[in-house]
Amino acid sequence: MTDRTTYSNPLTERYSSKEMSYLFSPEFKFRTWRKLWIALAEAEKELGLNITQEQINDLKINANDINYDEAEAREKIVRHDVMSHVHAYGLQCSKAKGIIHLGATSAYVGDNTDLIQYREALKVLRKKLVSLLGRMKDFALKEKDRPTLGFTHYQAAQITTVGKRACLWMNEFVLDLEEINFSLDTLRFRGVKGTTGTQASFMELFDNDEEKVKKLDDLVTGKMGFDKKFIITGQTYTRKLDSRIMGALSSLAQSAHKTTNDIRLLQNLKEIEEPFEKSQIGSSAMAYKRNPMRSERIASLSKYIMSLYSSTAMTSATQWFERTLDDSANKRLALPEAFLAADAVLIILNNIFDGLVVYPKQIEKRLRSEIPFMATENIIMNAVKKGGDRQELHERIRELSMEAGRNVKENGLENNLLELIAADKTFGLNMEELDKMTDPSLYVGRAPGQVIEFIENVVDPLIKDLISEPQNFELKV
Repeated sequence: MTDRTTYSNPLTERYSSKEMSYLFSPEFKFRTWRKLWIALAEAEKELGLNITQEQINDLKINANDINYDEAEAREKIVRHDVMSHVHAYGLQCSKAKGIIHLGATSAYVGDNTDLIQYREALKVLRKKLVSLLGRMKDFALKEKDRPTLGFTHYQAAQITTVGKRACLWMNEFVLDLEEINFSLDTLRFRGVKGTTGTQASFMELFDNDEEKVKKLDDLVTGKMGFDKKFIITGQTYTRKLDSRIMGALSSLAQSAHKTTNDIRLLQNLKEIEEPFEKSQIGSSAMAYKRNPMRSERIASLSKYIMSLYSSTAMTSATQWFERTLDDSANKRLALPEAFLAADAVLIILNNIFDGLVVYPKQIEKRLRSEIPFMATENIIMNAVKKGGDRQELHERIRELSMEAGRNVKENGLENNLLELIAADKTFGLNMEELDKMTDPSLYVGRAPGQVIEFIENVVDPLIKDLISEPQNFELKV
């Protein structure tokens, strides 16, 4: 039964996926702690410490059967979460009790688990981002030839195409995918470093055999699925890494916000509209409204993600010497919530681009109202071909453009610039000729070709090997 008397996090209750919520759940965290303890014991045994296979088996048998009640009761006494779980695990593993956490400090399970969570969470985001780029690609190719009014400063500018504009959005997410790939490719395991990063406790265990201590670090790193580790740490891995990962999440949020801002503006113009369910209510008071609720939710979540970036930056900047604990509460909140929010953003974006609606007639209507102004240079050139004076024509078309502009702005009339030009003998052009000169497809430049070039040379190579990437949250040791 739902407890309605305490705060519940909307990121887990309403927005993010079960897979992302699981990665930051107590179950995943404490199962990973036990896997880390097993990996440590296995590696120590392989390197000659007096640890038996029977003890290892004892640890493995009880790896997933976590006795939370014992751990929670112990924590009330000792006020230490790691030692409470060492105690609880030891109660289940009578044979292995004495070798759990041997030589390690709390950061061994805490920091390494964080890094495993971030690795798996980045993979979840990457999978959803690749799916999004696939949907956006299909939309861009479908709409690559459709002329639409371009905007600079949110003022009418030269014509582009709907597909080319979609590629502008895609390009933002391509950069984000590159950032996520970089974060994953350079992610390092903290490894087995001891209390201040000197590995002194392990040097004691292995009678100052430095090569064995180095090998221990390598073995545990490999057992936990990493091919890179930090060689230098204090008690914790550098919090610069948290800030770097948050930078990638913030970048993703920036792209999502920019894209959905554009969609919201276009929905106001009735040119493009996000999906709207048959029974969806847009407003409690105004029954006719079709509000861009998905895009607005993305904007809201994206602002939150971006705001968290400064939190990890400040934490990184204020760590003292080998460690200080003023990072702990911050880390428990900032990184998990940023990942959950980014996951939600990508879920909604995939939904939007799975059913984004284009209204060609509205697009054409707006083009017709603006294209006479954009075609003035071509009109002048064609009039010159018929013997007109370029300077005289330029001045005359300027005057007629001002008149047409006043008709639109002051009198609420349609743009009648073409009619004014056809009626002016200076130009020697009729409406049929002018209509041909104002075909929107004449003014899109290389937009359709750019769409194809961008997708073939940038998008497809980037997502090709990631489309069927397997997802595995259960670490095997």
